[in-house]
Amino acid sequence: MIRCKRAYEAPSSGDGQRVLVDRLWPRNRRKDQLQLLQWLPEVAPSTELRKAFHHGEVDFSGFTQRYRQELAARPQYWWPLLDLARKGELTLVYAGKNTEQNNATVLADWLEDELERQGPGSSPVCYADQEPS
Repeated sequence: MIRCKRAYEAPSSGDGQRVLVDRLWPRNRRKDQLQLLQWLPEVAPSTELRKAFHHGEVDFSGFTQRYRQELAARPQYWWPLLDLARKGELTLVYAGKNTEQNNATVLADWLEDELERQGPGSSPVCYADQEPS
């Protein structure tokens, strides 16, 4: 399961692996307060997109569309998150005030879609016991 949590909320035992997915470090938060597995600034929206959304130049729908395009162009940055999600609980940590419209929620939806698209792991079919026709 993938969940999102503000960096200003206390970590809990149900969070599983916690990964900071913002380009900037959260203000007034020490590393030990966040209890992170890792920080992945590269998976965050570009600086230009982040600023445009923050300043209201782009609405959330436009932000989502453009961020998903950025994610599609840079799979090497979010691919490790899929592995963490497959292994158990994954919490995407972000600093934004809006708990519903932020980069972490877009990323979580992206990752869930990708997990569904890829489906469960399976072994290749073996045809060794069949005779050629």
